[in-house]
Amino acid sequence: MMTDTEIDAMAMSSGNSSLGDAASAGGQSMSNEDDGLYYIPERRPSLDLGPTPMDTSHWYYVEQAVSPALSYRSMTSDENADNMDLNYGSSTSVHLNRTDSYSSCYSLDSDDCEKRIPKVKSKDDTVSDPSDTPVLIQDSNEIKHPSLTVAFTFKAICKTLGKLSEGDMKRFKEMLWKHYPQSFNTPPQNMDMVDLVDRLLEYYNLERSLQITKTLLEEIGKKKMVDFLQTLCIQNEVRYDLSETLKRKYGEVCEAEGVNTQGEMRPFHDVFTKLNITATCNNGPNIDHEVMTIQKLDSNRKAGKLLSIKDIMSAERLEESGTKLLLITGVAGSGKSMVVRKLIFDWIEEQSHQYVSFLFLLPFRELKQFEGAKVSLLEIIHKLYPETKKLRDDNYRSHDCTMLFIFDGLDEYNGKLDFDNTELLCDHTAPTSLNVIMVNIIRGRLMYHGLSVITSRPQVKRCIPWDTHYDEIDVRGFCDPEKDEYFKKRFKNPDHAARVIEYINSFKTLRIMCHLPLFCSLVADVCQRMFREQGPQAELPRSITFMYTKLLLALMRQHRVFRAPDLSPDNERDFLMKLGKLAFNMLEQGMFKITRSDWKEVGISEEEAVINSGLCTQYITKPYVLVQEKVFSFIHPTMQEYLAALYAFLSFRNQGKNIFDQHLKDKLSWMFKVQKAMEMYKSAVDRSLLCEDGKLDIFLRFLFGMANKSNLELLKPFCTSSVKWPTVIEDATTLIRKRIRENQYPGRNENLQRCLEELGVQEVASL
Repeated sequence: MMTDTEIDAMAMSSGNSSLGDAASAGGQSMSNEDDGLYYIPERRPSLDLGPTPMDTSHWYYVEQAVSPALSYRSMTSDENADNMDLNYGSSTSVHLNRTDSYSSCYSLDSDDCEKRIPKVKSKDDTVSDPSDTPVLIQDSNEIKHPSLTVAFTFKAICKTLGKLSEGDMKRFKEMLWKHYPQSFNTPPQNMDMVDLVDRLLEYYNLERSLQITKTLLEEIGKKKMVDFLQTLCIQNEVRYDLSETLKRKYGEVCEAEGVNTQGEMRPFHDVFTKLNITATCNNGPNIDHEVMTIQKLDSNRKAGKLLSIKDIMSAERLEESGTKLLLITGVAGSGKSMVVRKLIFDWIEEQSHQYVSFLFLLPFRELKQFEGAKVSLLEIIHKLYPETKKLRDDNYRSHDCTMLFIFDGLDEYNGKLDFDNTELLCDHTAPTSLNVIMVNIIRGRLMYHGLSVITSRPQVKRCIPWDTHYDEIDVRGFCDPEKDEYFKKRFKNPDHAARVIEYINSFKTLRIMCHLPLFCSLVADVCQRMFREQGPQAELPRSITFMYTKLLLALMRQHRVFRAPDLSPDNERDFLMKLGKLAFNMLEQGMFKITRSDWKEVGISEEEAVINSGLCTQYITKPYVLVQEKVFSFIHPTMQEYLAALYAFLSFRNQGKNIFDQHLKDKLSWMFKVQKAMEMYKSAVDRSLLCEDGKLDIFLRFLFGMANKSNLELLKPFCTSSVKWPTVIEDATTLIRKRIRENQYPGRNENLQRCLEELGVQEVASL
């Protein structure tokens, strides 16, 4: 026997059963045509209920609904009632399962639970003849699309009916009662929209519910509402197919770094690591350093607010700023493309940016196929995403259909963005050049209702005109905890990950430089290869120079090919020598900012240094009120030190020139390179020991590391001399040990020992 408490609970549940029934009743409902001729008998009074404060004789028991993943009530809760935006049933949409059962219509203890008693029709009941039921609007070739879910269907019908006037809604209910009375116990005139759609989905399957809605709207003369509902269904299908295409194209990431490298493909979520994104731009390079304390290079007075992926072009930020264009900048290898991919997957998985109807990733690497051709923006979209051909022209112009275009890698675009003389373009179907399309998108003329995100390395010329309203954020790479997280995700074997983390922690410079995801990837590639070749106990390289040389080659060759034609060996060497000379001169003066006059003095193209090679970066400082200054720096102070060491090394290797000896002008000095090599290293060591601030310490490590056999192999393309240095390691080791024993500079002995590690000499205990 049931207690009063249980009965009260039933009553409360019964009071709200209009929505719960839909979650528990059968989606296919009654299949027999005469099911509507039966009614459910009144619940007989239960025995011995005991004293009760209220009359319960008129209550009915409704079996508790199967707990749904998402109830209709939650779909129309107060917080969502004002914004009935559609979650276009992606593959991750919630599907509501409804059990095929009549048990919810019977009382728990009735003897008549299994009986169906014929329903006695009254004079007022009007049941349509089969001939009165209208022919449903449907496509005979239509196959249920996987995007069609209960959640979408419910919201689509509600959104459509919500546009009807009160009178039209009344007529719709009359037609529904006239043609489909079996769906209702009483005329639906007093039912609110939620209960009405709830009942419709309870009794009919999803496709039939949509067909009935469209047919009745047509019957009451609301053809535009039929088109509106049909458009919602098409958009839902396109969004689903677009999501599948994006997942297929960008759902996996190649672990190994390099253009032609055949690395293992891993799911994006398995390798993505949180990135440091700041709302403040023009931050300059990371200036953390193992030895020196470098004065702040940028002029930002406040630290930038940290942003998550969800904050990028969020509805809140758009409402605050009113901008439709966002520029994402960052130095080479800082993780800009990974930010874009994370944004895409958050949209696909409905984690963020659900106000966006369609999201199109348009990398400039793929857009290059349209250079030199007459093409419209619509043709580009259809070419890269064929499923969008279903969309109607109105979808591209509607306020209700928000499109987000992501142009990844503006620094890879070779076209000239002329914002003053380029023709005006507002029609997305008009054929024109890719340059005209890009200028008008940035200007906000093309796809006026759309949103655009552009990623780029810091540009030499401002890629956005001064009179364009836009927002800008800066991707800074990894913070310290994320460096460890990256390697834990990258290595499936936890022991390998632990060894690599221990390895980078043993070199503070490596640890600092791992703020760049590209550098982390290069370190992981090297360690992974050594584990594969030598086993779990492989000896990892004890040279930071080797890793920096890997980074140099990745930027100068593997990543450069997307931005500019390959340089000839002579031009490549000449560029590095000029940039290295500038780096060395600045290092001796303790400078880390490059001025325009510096570029002119050494004869280097700003575009080559910042855009094509990625070895330098650009930012704006404000030294005075209303005064802006364009500043250049190397992507990190240690990269400046590396290039300075490379300049010193190649000057001696190729030309026999000791840059520390300004009086060495013997044209035939190249004949005595073997004998003179130690003179250069001796000069470098002595110069370094004289610098109390340690400004040449890391430079010295790089210079010795370049003599190591493994580094010489990597640097071979830059060496023009075939002269061998057979005893350079032994001679350099002897020189360093001698300086340590002399102990004239006790505080500098640790750096000299690090130089021995760069040479591959490990036994330093005897020193």
